[in-house]
Amino acid sequence: MTASPGRNTTAPATRQWPTSAVNKGKGKPKPPPATADGAAGDHLPWVEKYRPASLSDLVAHEDMTNTIIKFIDEKRLPHLLFYGPPGTGKTSTILACARRLYGPQYKSMILELNASDDRGIDVVREQIKNFASTRKIFSSGFKLIVLDEADAMTTAAQAALRRIIEKYTKNVRFCIICNYVSKIILALQSRCTRFRFNPLEPDQVERRLDFICRLEGVDLRPDGMQALLRLSQGDMRRALNVAQSTFAAFGTVDEAAVYSTTGTPLPRDVERCTDWLMNEDMTTAIVHMASLRVDKGYALADLLGDMFLFLARMEMPDPAKIVVYEALAEIEYNLSLGCSEAIQAGALAAAFRLAVELASK
Repeated sequence: MTASPGRNTTAPATRQWPTSAVNKGKGKPKPPPATADGAAGDHLPWVEKYRPASLSDLVAHEDMTNTIIKFIDEKRLPHLLFYGPPGTGKTSTILACARRLYGPQYKSMILELNASDDRGIDVVREQIKNFASTRKIFSSGFKLIVLDEADAMTTAAQAALRRIIEKYTKNVRFCIICNYVSKIILALQSRCTRFRFNPLEPDQVERRLDFICRLEGVDLRPDGMQALLRLSQGDMRRALNVAQSTFAAFGTVDEAAVYSTTGTPLPRDVERCTDWLMNEDMTTAIVHMASLRVDKGYALADLLGDMFLFLARMEMPDPAKIVVYEALAEIEYNLSLGCSEAIQAGALAAAFRLAVELASK
């Protein structure tokens, strides 16, 4: 058979994808996997890049970890309720549990909902109920539903959830994560085994920070480490985020860089303010404080919290401390309502003068 004249018989050139990029199914072709030089992990926040992958990698709460490992190994995992301050390892713990239960393909066996998802009563009745009422084909055991930041759920949604927890226990286990356990209804609390996650100890945060900074090649100075520990207050997530931001901005993580990154008053500036308030006359103290706030960009509210901690370490008669503490509390409340900083600074100076007079008697 011959081609008809004037007709182009040459087949159009087709685009050839690399073998590694071919997707043998429907949908768009997948890009080639990232190489070691341009690994996607290099651009991740350190919080996600170094999130513990197994329960043995967790740096704190060893007793709770051992208890959960025993539950998993004996196949007696109950419904769980994790609560405590942010950055203490609640989400990392349950994700490590999921990896131990289901292996690398754990994501197909869990349903994770957090504060960015709609978790009203309709979601409980439809999405959560549908996931809980079905079993995974070719797999035995139960699935896992993780409700992160569950204290943001409405009371009606929590009430609807309690019956689902009872009805589908054979198919699924629930892990409820929250910061404030008082916002979880008692009916849900009684159906779960509760674990409180306390803030991490300074030495635990220090070990992990030192390990990560060595891997990232960060010049972490001793005073920078102490500043990170002081500001994080047992919150590992905050410590890592501040360390990464400081390293990106300054290249060196020292005390001045850490406080500059977070906008927190330096301890020596707080000490200077306290010294002015206690040893100078009111007018001079107010002028010096106003000048410092303008030069460093501090807000009066930022100074009050650190001033309280500094005064707690000072030797001062109890009646004098009572006057200052009451004034600090009232001024902080007034500032939260939008009162003038200048007027509140004057009230702070007056409270210190009263305290000095009481201490001198």
